[in-house]
Amino acid sequence: MIEGIVNVNCEATVRLILHRVTGEQQEVMAFIDTGFTGHLTLPAAMIERLHLARRGHGRAMLADGGFYVFDVYAGTVLWNRQYRKVEVFEADTEPLVGMGLLKGHHLEMDVVENGTVRIESLA
Repeated sequence: MIEGIVNVNCEATVRLILHRVTGEQQEVMAFIDTGFTGHLTLPAAMIERLHLARRGHGRAMLADGGFYVFDVYAGTVLWNRQYRKVEVFEADTEPLVGMGLLKGHHLEMDVVENGTVRIESLA
């Protein structure tokens, strides 16, 4: 199970451990974004620090209905105590966990300040 908290702005957050190519790990706080269908977004500076390999481009629809082209990278995240390969979209925003990473899981949250966030595998 993955646990997090709801912050003062009613945003669900979880701590993720990202695996660097060099074998080191980096912890990041990520926001859960149910409107994002990909796995994970990270800012360019963090992608560079992690030395992620670029895999190409991806396209996503934004909330305003417009499309945006992202650079896509190969990443590894510790998820349910196992390393999982994920697509990382470069975005000039805080790290976001999308529905692609949540697929096959139950998401539960108490939407109050300091409320609990729980993500459990359905398998």
